[in-house]
Amino acid sequence: MDVSPASRQIDRTALEALLARIASGDRDALAELYGVTRGAVYAMALSVLQNAEDAGDVTQDTYIRVWTAAGQYRPTGSPMAWLLTVARNLARMKLREHDRRTELTDAEWDAIPAEAEAVTVEDRQVLQRALSGLGLDERQIVLLHAASGLKHREIAALLELPIATVLSKYHRALKKMRAQMEGDDAE
Repeated sequence: MDVSPASRQIDRTALEALLARIASGDRDALAELYGVTRGAVYAMALSVLQNAEDAGDVTQDTYIRVWTAAGQYRPTGSPMAWLLTVARNLARMKLREHDRRTELTDAEWDAIPAEAEAVTVEDRQVLQRALSGLGLDERQIVLLHAASGLKHREIAALLELPIATVLSKYHRALKKMRAQMEGDDAE
């Protein structure tokens, strides 16, 4: 199962070109952007909201917001970080709107879009079990790194955490996931 950041990396230049085309009113560019980034946007929304239906709504709202605000993107930062910041802010607004947090069911975790065709049902089940043993921050960091290929410093900025905290939570999460998966193999 290859979920390395490199396999999920989305070309920065291509994203910037898509955002420029969207800013000029190109609907095909929006569809293209959606196609290459929806998994990461959904993962961000789901990690904040922990509700599959709300995460789907926020994912749609994110692309509506991108359609109207693409002209505001300045190519000084990461286009993926900008997109995920839009998603995170919309997810936080939805949380305030509902003023609640619920745990995900197994079915909701399974609803995370699998971008890689090489991910089997068994791999996804093992991954789901391993992710369920993580805390919220750890799960967000792992999903953002694996689903979108963001670098740790980009995740730190996005989640408004110190880089050292992101790195320690990421490494702790990997150890927990490894222990969980090794425990599954022993059964």
